[in-house]
Amino acid sequence: MSLALRCSKYGIVFAWLASAALSCPVAHAATGDECFEKAGAYQGVNPLVLRAVAWRESKGDAAAINHNANGSIDVGQLQINSVHFSELAREGIPHRALTDPCVNIFVAAWLLKQKMVRYGNTWRAIGAYHSESPRERDAYARSIQAILVSWGLLRPQQ
Repeated sequence: MSLALRCSKYGIVFAWLASAALSCPVAHAATGDECFEKAGAYQGVNPLVLRAVAWRESKGDAAAINHNANGSIDVGQLQINSVHFSELAREGIPHRALTDPCVNIFVAAWLLKQKMVRYGNTWRAIGAYHSESPRERDAYARSIQAILVSWGLLRPQQ
């Protein structure tokens, strides 16, 4: 089943998002702040969580590219993994476009929304952005919590 068909049942028009993000001058000219806000609003995910993920993944470096031990690569400030490249290419988003900060943020918001559809609006969903492995997922979620606490946006858990 194609990405557009799968997403349409959740009310997501991903193909439109992709073309808008790639062709709209606002996507290229928008500041990171605007992109986090717009992507979060569009997907219904908290833009502060997206910012924390960007900080955790790359310290916000839009040009970040990492080669993983398993042979995959992560691209952009939210480190979109190459496992998603073929799905994104079918929707007209080449992996090179992921170095565009706004495209990267919108794709990450879409990926996080997929996890939220599966797990709900939970820390488990946020952790699953990084890994489905329970140990890695839970550690990642704790790292995002810690970032939000350090920014004064979340109270430490007792």
